[in-house]
Amino acid sequence: MAALREKIGIIAGAGQFPELVAEGARKDGFSVVMCGFVGHTDPAIESKADVFEMLHLGALSKLIQFFRKNGVTRVCFAGAINKPKALDVRPDLRAAKLLFKIRSKGDDVLLRAVLDELESDGLQIVQAAELVPNLRGPAGVLTKKKLTDKQRETLAYGIPIGEQIGAMDIGQCIVVRENMVVAVECLEGTDATIKRGAELGGKGCVAIKLLKPNQDERIDLPALGLNTIQNLVDGGYSCLAYYAGKTLFFDRDEAVALANEHGIAIVGVNDEFKSSLV
Repeated sequence: MAALREKIGIIAGAGQFPELVAEGARKDGFSVVMCGFVGHTDPAIESKADVFEMLHLGALSKLIQFFRKNGVTRVCFAGAINKPKALDVRPDLRAAKLLFKIRSKGDDVLLRAVLDELESDGLQIVQAAELVPNLRGPAGVLTKKKLTDKQRETLAYGIPIGEQIGAMDIGQCIVVRENMVVAVECLEGTDATIKRGAELGGKGCVAIKLLKPNQDERIDLPALGLNTIQNLVDGGYSCLAYYAGKTLFFDRDEAVALANEHGIAIVGVNDEFKSSLV
């Protein structure tokens, strides 16, 4: 009799991350039990799962029942949720009670509250990135274009501000130029922030994408990709900085090649690098 495969639950949002996590889980021998959300998750992702169900965002009871019914004890989050669309969520009774209990509706507070609910029903939350560790952006300068003294000065100014904004649970990305904050990510997301930053600041801006200081690293890691770099190219940016090891970097080889083509510097920031800026 064949041995039963261990099951992993995937809560899938938009983008390619859920598919990559599912593929990584299968390679590691897991059976994939996945749920997606109407209006956020590509229905085609169903082909990557052994068991799949599409739910409406806010159906917390059905989400938990789905995983428990299928024998799942470990769950990970993968993929983005469109934040403006999430404002139209119709919570079930359990989700409504959860929302009533919490004072802030910031990303971190909401996600931690949901995690607590899942864990209270015996579902252990694991980090999706552990199933695809090669997606973590490395430390150091990735591009042929190295950092100029001016860019290092801009990062020394902008990184602490980005961390303070993140600590207030506002956003993960800021745009800086000439020691001025040009744009701050809020509900609209990183791509829209980069575009707005270019409109306001002109050519030569620096984008900084950081993990919030109090962010639970099991969920909602910052993410970059080829589309991010294309937006930087279109906006005439000179530099992109991200948190090394704590940022998902999709299609990295193609993204770095595009940055090289247009003279954009990309740097993965760690504690050693931040110390060198002081």
